[in-house]
Amino acid sequence: MKWTGETVLVFGTGISGIGAARLLISLQAEVILFDGNTEVDADKVLAKLPQGSRVKILLGELPEDEAERLTLVVLSPGVPCDLPLVNSLRERGLPIWGEVELAFRCGKGDVLAVTGTNGKTTTTSLLGEIMKHVREEVYVVGNIGFSYTEAVQHMTEKAVTVAEISSFQLETTEQFAPKVSAILNITPDHLNRHHTMEEYIRVKELITAHQSAEDTCVLNYEDEILRDFGEKLSTKVLWFSSRRALARGVYLEGDKIRYASEAGITDICSVKEVQLLGVHNYENIMAAVAAALAYGVTVEEMRPVLCAFQAVEHRIEYVTEKHGVVYYNDSKGTNPDAAIKGIQAMERPTLLIGGGYDKNSSYEEWIRAFDGKVKYLVLIGQTREKIAEAARRCGFHEILFAESLEEAVNICASRAEEGDAVLLSPACASWGMFPNYEVRGRQFKELVHRLP
Repeated sequence: MKWTGETVLVFGTGISGIGAARLLISLQAEVILFDGNTEVDADKVLAKLPQGSRVKILLGELPEDEAERLTLVVLSPGVPCDLPLVNSLRERGLPIWGEVELAFRCGKGDVLAVTGTNGKTTTTSLLGEIMKHVREEVYVVGNIGFSYTEAVQHMTEKAVTVAEISSFQLETTEQFAPKVSAILNITPDHLNRHHTMEEYIRVKELITAHQSAEDTCVLNYEDEILRDFGEKLSTKVLWFSSRRALARGVYLEGDKIRYASEAGITDICSVKEVQLLGVHNYENIMAAVAAALAYGVTVEEMRPVLCAFQAVEHRIEYVTEKHGVVYYNDSKGTNPDAAIKGIQAMERPTLLIGGGYDKNSSYEEWIRAFDGKVKYLVLIGQTREKIAEAARRCGFHEILFAESLEEAVNICASRAEEGDAVLLSPACASWGMFPNYEVRGRQFKELVHRLP
């Protein structure tokens, strides 16, 4: 495939934008790499592109004469689709794709795609490990931190791509059609971007929009939104459930994960055999199992992977124990529903660090999920007053404020007693204090390890 004669605007200079630019360069398209941030270092961006690339980098404003030459726009996930510049480019009749759409159209082999408000990274990582166990050429890509477009340049027809797909990435899909899709759950998140819950749900459901009747969508039976959605789908549906036995699907019964099919009931594994903690993680395991089964992997093939799989970094990640106090890093708990899963997994009295960037979330349900486990709530960031007010409305008053994550860790260490846990599970995005949740989580771990 050659794209000679195409002039493509790649909007965004992060991992996705660089990956898209590199792919388009390899296809011999003319690439304009654009970022609205005038403080981006153009030389550093160029250093990430193939040597000798004839790429024009534009910052701040897009000149009219450059806009007139475009034949395609590729948006990075962090670029809102309703920006005035994006709207003006759309009004010109230009196709507006995201990195996922570009990669899908240029890629080879089959795609297994995972979305949902929470659990995407764990489920995608586990599904990726299962596929690596049974296939020779597997790429684990997407919102998990690895560029889908970068992987495309190495694919053959035998490739299996396991992709974590966010709502930001689904917004800009047109033909994206995975062989197997999975929607793990849908709870309020990113409403500052999508504006309404209805729009957020619509975007999440786009993962199935171009699947055929022969493809499969894996859905959580215990999510009412998804249960209704599953009844309307023309594609095959494979359910999973943590609360009831299913006539067909993957479910948790006692401590056993089981699969009910036309052939009968098969035991997948016991939760005592796996290394992940909490019911939400058992749901992630069931979703990965269901997706793998839909793709033809046998129970015998996947079982050793399920038992060996370790927790994903930043998701209820054990850090260390000091003076009888156990520290957990759940920096990936970037919304209240994810943070609820974090506190539910705790089996000790807990000192909880929360707060961060405000995504227009409400926090009462999170506070109510403390269920007597939380001794102190230590708050940081932009949302600390908002969360404190919600806590007081819910009758929780053991609230402390800190100016930094370091101060929060020190407060917890000074107040924790032997047998307690300290949990970083912010219920908020990291922006404003940290570039991303990974940096926040790693700083937390460093601070904990520095404690005497």
